[in-house]
Amino acid sequence: MKSVTLAVFVIVAFAAIGVYAEEDKYTSKFDNIDVDSILANDRLLKNYMDCVAGKGKCTPDGEALKKHSKEALDNCCAKCTDKQKEMFKKIYKHLQTNKPEVLAELKQQYDPTGEHAEKCKSQLEGLNN
Repeated sequence: MKSVTLAVFVIVAFAAIGVYAEEDKYTSKFDNIDVDSILANDRLLKNYMDCVAGKGKCTPDGEALKKHSKEALDNCCAKCTDKQKEMFKKIYKHLQTNKPEVLAELKQQYDPTGEHAEKCKSQLEGLNN
């Protein structure tokens, strides 16, 4: 469960890139991204993860992601739309099942003490079910 909040970071990568809407939520501009296509394409997924980890080039969307990812972790995705939270669950479950090494790497880089996982635990209950 400690690495659950890292998925918050991942959802931001695919859905909540940067700009706030009037309701103090992340923009819904990216809510209709075809997450399944990204998850099915190892090269594309790796490019996003490398950007986030600071190991590769970033697209403009990737740069926006990096800019706002810490805040998304700090506030347990409080500014995510409902759609983004659904996408978050899908992405997290995919990484947990198919790419645990990627999830572990993100955890080591962005939440090595488990502070965010513990803080966000109540908001994320049931995610692993």
